[in-house]
Amino acid sequence: MLKNLFPYEYVESVFTIDYKKLYELGFRGIIFDLDNTLVPHGANSTDEVDLLIKQIQNIGFKLYILSDNGKKRIERFLTNINCPYIDNANKPNPYNFLKAVSEMKLKTENTIYIGDQIFTDILGANRSKIPNILVKYIGYYDNKKIGIKRHIEKIILKIYSKSKKYKNRIGNIEIKEEIKNEQ
Repeated sequence: MLKNLFPYEYVESVFTIDYKKLYELGFRGIIFDLDNTLVPHGANSTDEVDLLIKQIQNIGFKLYILSDNGKKRIERFLTNINCPYIDNANKPNPYNFLKAVSEMKLKTENTIYIGDQIFTDILGANRSKIPNILVKYIGYYDNKKIGIKRHIEKIILKIYSKSKKYKNRIGNIEIKEEIKNEQ
């Protein structure tokens, strides 16, 4: 059971992922979580995120948003981004993970999931057999509000960091400098 909570990779942020390398490795689709993965909880997209999404699409990736948020929240985020989505996704249930893969007309092994929570994002992706990347959560506007799940995640990540079998299953896909305004 614990292995279902381990990400394939654990990186600093969506801005430190080498998307060109992921493409070279054969990935063609990316499913993103929204809150605390791309932007702080409830926030609108930023110019930085909009640019990153365009850069990823220019590489050749198909993109999808999979979120437990409602339609209005997601559409507000996607104001400047052209990307399909599934709202109220009921993560970690695999159904909508697999629906997103199917709608992109891809296979699970050619798709990568990127999210910030172990118990919804990573567990759902692993149950769906989708390779995945856990990013450090961006946080809340009020950093005092950290739930019990985040404390349990810290314990799981300590165990994961000692794992040789489950750690770095995709390869060295993290770049050290953040890509922000590259064109």
